[in-house]
Amino acid sequence: MTAVPPVDGIPAALAEPTRRVGPRWIAFISLGNLALWMGYFGPLQVLLPEQLAAVAPEGKESALAWVTGAGAAVAMLATPVAGALSDRTAGRLGRRHPWTLGGAVAGALAMVFLAFQGTFAGVLVGWCLVQASLNAMQAALTAGVPDHVPVRQRGEVSGWIGVPQTLGVVAAVLLVTVVVTGVRPGYLVIAALIPLCALPFVLTTPDHPLPAEHRRRFDPRGLVRLPRFGHDFAWAWVTRFLMQLGNALALLYLLYFLTDAVGYERLFPGQDAGQGLLVLILIYTVAVVATTVVAGIVSDRLGRRRALVTVSGLISAVALLMLALWPLWPVAMAAAAIMGVGFGVYLSVDNALVTEVLPEAAGRAKDLGVINVASTGPQVLAPAVAGPIVTGLGGYPVLYATAAALAVLGAVLVRRIRSVR
Repeated sequence: MTAVPPVDGIPAALAEPTRRVGPRWIAFISLGNLALWMGYFGPLQVLLPEQLAAVAPEGKESALAWVTGAGAAVAMLATPVAGALSDRTAGRLGRRHPWTLGGAVAGALAMVFLAFQGTFAGVLVGWCLVQASLNAMQAALTAGVPDHVPVRQRGEVSGWIGVPQTLGVVAAVLLVTVVVTGVRPGYLVIAALIPLCALPFVLTTPDHPLPAEHRRRFDPRGLVRLPRFGHDFAWAWVTRFLMQLGNALALLYLLYFLTDAVGYERLFPGQDAGQGLLVLILIYTVAVVATTVVAGIVSDRLGRRRALVTVSGLISAVALLMLALWPLWPVAMAAAAIMGVGFGVYLSVDNALVTEVLPEAAGRAKDLGVINVASTGPQVLAPAVAGPIVTGLGGYPVLYATAAALAVLGAVLVRRIRSVR
């Protein structure tokens, strides 16, 4: 890779990008993200629930809540730490690519370990290792957008990168329910695909090296030092936390919702709820793919990110209220389509918005890691909120109504961000 000369004394690694990225760069970072999200959602949607149902059949809901909550707690720490270390990595291979590939390989090894666990403790440890590794990979991949993509293209690129997030759910569920059967083969297939999908981006795209003289000393206190409340970065964090908490509440018990509330297996004898989950995911995915890139391009051209985030939250709330009021299979399919539209808009526009409120170029990966806590933190909190609601405080109607209220609140508070239209 040819070194890029500094501009006005600022090295390329820290400069604000001005040149549009091409289709190959977008395709390969999207492929890396596909691997990442398969690694997250294959276990979350199918493998972990099935594994824990076998390990702890009488307390599967609580076991799933503990495992996913512990994994999310690890993710909350791993992403900003890995991001901060990536920001300070000085070498000819660049700041991001070593962490992308290292996280992918470590995540694959952790997935293999998880495949052979037959106890609750083993599953919990294995999933925490997977989360730590994949979140290190995510910290590096996410920083690629502000590192290389100019502001005027970020909505479009965020849309393309958002597509694999949704396709990763479908691909992972298809892999572990159709292509292979069984928990162990499912983990092993995903483990093999994660580094394979990350390699093209790492090997063929530039990653500007950070000159050693520009490397800052690592200060752990910086990981928890947020901008003062009222700063746009802080409001971006709060609104993402609320939106993602609503999403986490909706998804955590979706497989059990189809079994216990909708009665999918009673409605369709011979089928299990996992097949119904796959149908909902496919509907949702089509809606996301149909909207996310378009929404990103529209936000680039209009320059209005906040309004589109507000619209996306309100659309998602409608879908969640449908699930709360009418736990019926046709309603669930319609809600999946509506939620896909809402999340498709949110996915591209919010990611672009966040990159525009980062405090400084030298800490992009760390700051995006802090923002990512707003996505992983709800995974910790959701089990503590959802578990008591499902088991004794109103059941699934209250759960989905609560998720809808959180989506609306996030949609309203995004208006507090002032530096982005």
